[in-house]
Amino acid sequence: MLPSDVMMKVYHSSSDVTAKETCFGTMINGPIESVNKVVEDVVSMDPNHIFVKDRGFLPCDERRCRSSRGGGPRPGFHFLREEVNTLPLISKGLEAYYKGESPSSGFEAKQKLDAFKLKYIIESEEM
Repeated sequence: MLPSDVMMKVYHSSSDVTAKETCFGTMINGPIESVNKVVEDVVSMDPNHIFVKDRGFLPCDERRCRSSRGGGPRPGFHFLREEVNTLPLISKGLEAYYKGESPSSGFEAKQKLDAFKLKYIIESEEM
């Protein structure tokens, strides 16, 4: 599934929404009923891998748009980047859930670093 596939679905929805493709996905704006219908159609394409997040600002809103703020990352960018990094894990969990499997199977719990090993690492770096 490519972002262009999502955009084509939005364009063919014949709804009164506007859409903008971004590096993190697609922003859809319009009357709430129309947006909800388009979102429902888009999510149905791949429900375990297409996620929806409400946004508080319209596309190109000066409070968020980098061009009017002089460049740099927009407020919330770094948190959004972290959210995006967790999406593959959420997808795996959803797939396991719908297969009736335990979502934790196949994942190993991280082990804490032993204090003696940490001390050894520190001392070996000092040499």
